[in-house]
Amino acid sequence: QVQLVESGGGLVQAGGSLRLSCAASGRTFSIYDMGWFRQAPGKERKFVASISWNSGSTYYADSVKDRFTISREKVKNTVYLQMNSLKPEDTAVYYCAARRSAIAQYAYWGQGTQVTVSS
Repeated sequence: QVQLVESGGGLVQAGGSLRLSCAASGRTFSIYDMGWFRQAPGKERKFVASISWNSGSTYYADSVKDRFTISREKVKNTVYLQMNSLKPEDTAVYYCAARRSAIAQYAYWGQGTQVTVSS
């Protein structure tokens, strides 16, 4: 099992920045990659970004490309999401997730952290 705990959410004005953190514990050696997803009120959960645990390769949703940066610190088993130039439409609960292979579903999820961007 892998446990994930997010932190760093909050309220920020449009144009501002926030950094989310996701600390992994448990069987972290089994992680293939980790991702960030978000869910706005009344909408389905959507992919934001992911990073390969070993290679560091990153992927982004078009809506956040060039504004958000995902990174990882292997020594601390932590993944970060640096969010710049935030927009009101970025308001959502942000979830960290992990999976064991490129073809597996994201099986491990954090509890989520609220990000609210005011206009």
